[in-house]
Amino acid sequence: MTPLVVAVLALAGAAWGLASDRIAVRWPAHEPGQGGRRPGWRTVVTAVASALAFGMLAARAPEGATLAIVAAWFAVLVLLFAIDLDQRLLPDLLTLPSVGVAAVLLATGVNPLVHGEEVGAVVAAVLFPAVLLALSIPFGSGALGLGDVKLMVAAGLVAGFSRTLSGLLAGAIVAGVVLVVLLALRRITLRSYVPFGPFLIAGIAWGILVTL
Repeated sequence: MTPLVVAVLALAGAAWGLASDRIAVRWPAHEPGQGGRRPGWRTVVTAVASALAFGMLAARAPEGATLAIVAAWFAVLVLLFAIDLDQRLLPDLLTLPSVGVAAVLLATGVNPLVHGEEVGAVVAAVLFPAVLLALSIPFGSGALGLGDVKLMVAAGLVAGFSRTLSGLLAGAIVAGVVLVVLLALRRITLRSYVPFGPFLIAGIAWGILVTL
């Protein structure tokens, strides 16, 4: 695509990131007294991440079904990213329909990301969530939310085995680096809860973008 189109989609991504941050402040419903956060660092992070994702997508993806499907998936991911940053929650109202739509696209052969690799996509949708759950057991209940599991199921069906694996590894690496930095700066402690969802979402998007 032309640089102008890339710039336009990047701006559109930034706008959606800002809108997602504002949605996350109000939906799903917060506990009494916890809603109404003003724009802050979460707003900036979400807007920048969304702009980069859509800009890179426009620069790398061919026009047609691939661009449309990935753009729609990225729009959902950005909203989930914003909500998890704000509420530490990946709502079923977004994750479960994503699983359903991804399954339909896979079954009908419409999704070009997994064309010819349908079996690998199903394996990814079952294996990677199970691995995440198993790895989280030593850290106690609540270390991994069920929303993360449902997100990984959808990601496997949308992106296939290799892209989902790459995204999972990328998310884990980034999460590890960020946590070490925050610990070193004493912004968190070993007992602090840090949502894994935003790192997982960033990794999923990266795993798709680098292979388009």
